[in-house]
Amino acid sequence: MKITEVTPYPIFDGRRSFMLVKVSTDEGIEGWGEAGVTYRELAVAGAITHYRELLVGQDPMDIGAHWQRMYRSQYFEGGRILTGAISAIDIALHDIKGKALGIPVHQLLGGKQRDYVPAFCTAGGNSNDEVIENAKEYMQNGWQAIRVAWRFPWGDDVVFEPIESIAPTAKLMTQVRTALGDDIILGLDYHHRLSVPEAVSFCNKMQQGTIDFLEEPIRDESIQAYRALRSMVDVPFAIGEEMSSKWQFLPYIEENLTQFARLDICNIGGFTEAMKVIGWCEAHYIDLMPHNPLGPVCAAASIHMCAASAGVAWFETGAGPTGSDNFSDEMFPTRPKVDNGRYAVPTAPGLGIEVNEEAIKAAKFEKREFNFIRKRDGSYTNW
Repeated sequence: MKITEVTPYPIFDGRRSFMLVKVSTDEGIEGWGEAGVTYRELAVAGAITHYRELLVGQDPMDIGAHWQRMYRSQYFEGGRILTGAISAIDIALHDIKGKALGIPVHQLLGGKQRDYVPAFCTAGGNSNDEVIENAKEYMQNGWQAIRVAWRFPWGDDVVFEPIESIAPTAKLMTQVRTALGDDIILGLDYHHRLSVPEAVSFCNKMQQGTIDFLEEPIRDESIQAYRALRSMVDVPFAIGEEMSSKWQFLPYIEENLTQFARLDICNIGGFTEAMKVIGWCEAHYIDLMPHNPLGPVCAAASIHMCAASAGVAWFETGAGPTGSDNFSDEMFPTRPKVDNGRYAVPTAPGLGIEVNEEAIKAAKFEKREFNFIRKRDGSYTNW
């Protein structure tokens, strides 16, 4: 079997952008992958076009060698754009290999270790009462882990003062915990919008045990900043969604700076790189909490990854309380579905997902940007 084509598909589904890739072979077996780096799809597509020249004519089964060739084929190795492209291709190659052998991808990774993958949801709203009611609806439908997102800014050019968000957000989380009780897993995503002292102030404004995890309180570029923050608060951290290599994850794992690994298979380098990081996590008793804000291909790949991993906390999903999602049935007629906060482990060959290529081709790409966030004085702050 030989690779005959590698096709990038940057698309817009009417709601958000995706970066898909299809790898074709001379035996008619096709694999689908997905890249991260949202809203930089055209940059990733350019990298995929470069890698095409390395892959066409090669055996798709040699996945590890292809990973190394792609990563090491340029003097300037790594970076999120390149590993986003490698991730999509690597996932597609695993899809091909599973289909060719007639087995699901998790069997390529050592076999399943669980029958289902528990998920966490995100409860939102424009007021404390709305957030609480949304969270209760999830609970009533069997969800056991809930993350809160509240009034974080969205728009073309918005004003957001991180320090002013601290007290009301701490109050919200206290009210949510009181309303939901102690049995539910409760977390908050601050989306790296705080500084070290702001994150400490936020944690100090809540009673111990109010939240079970704090996701991305500060940016992860500075390991020294996270060391300082870790020394000052005792709330478990969930970190790693932006990391694009095992080397980037390494100090956070070895120094126990995170308690949950927010690994994103579409950023880290696909299955090949993800399973290496997961091995380190297991050795340090750090459970997976995969980042999954993308499309159904990312979701399917993440579920296979979790199925074959020893330590898994919860898997991210954007599904509604009853399990509904916003993906197109026409584009993705077969895709992972959640039931009572759980995803069943797929049994079909490959990823077990069906992509309608004609519908994908018809979905015109629209270049979008994340919103720009400014402080009141006009200076830019983190999205």
